[in-house]
Amino acid sequence: MVDSYTNVSVDKIIAEFKDVKSGLLPALHAIDEKYKVIPEEALVKLSQVFNIPVSQIYGVATFYAKFAVNQRGKNVIRFCESAPCHIAGAAELVAAFEKQLGIKAGETTLDGKFTLEFCQCVGMCQEAPVFTINQQPYFNVSIEEIPEILARF
Repeated sequence: MVDSYTNVSVDKIIAEFKDVKSGLLPALHAIDEKYKVIPEEALVKLSQVFNIPVSQIYGVATFYAKFAVNQRGKNVIRFCESAPCHIAGAAELVAAFEKQLGIKAGETTLDGKFTLEFCQCVGMCQEAPVFTINQQPYFNVSIEEIPEILARF
C-alpha cells in the first residue's frame, strides 16, 4: 500500500471524473500521477463508480505501460520486447541489467531506486535494441556502458 494513499483522496480524484464520458482513463491517469501506482483499493472504487467489473479495470490498468498496479522504483527501466529489439540483442542487455541490479524483469531493487519492466515498441525500431529510463530512450548501448548509465540515477 502506498504511504500517502488515503480513501478520501482517491474518492476525491474519482469524483472529478465520474460524470465524464469515458472517465475511467483520465481517473487512472490522475490516480497514477498522484501516487505513482494504482492501489488495489482504487481499482475497487473505480469499479463501483463506473459500474465496470474490477477484472476489466485491472485489464486496462495493466495494459498500458504508463500505469502500475504494484509499487515501482524511483527510476523505471523499460525494455522493448518487439521483434526488431529482440533480434538486435535486447535479451543480452536485459540480462546485463538484471545482473548489475540484482533483480529480474518485473522486480524493483530493495532500495526502491530501479524497476525493470518490459514494454511493447517504443517507436525507435531503427535504433534497436532500445530501452528507456524514465521514458528517456537509450540505444546503441554496450553492456560495458550499463554501470555508467545506472550511476547517473
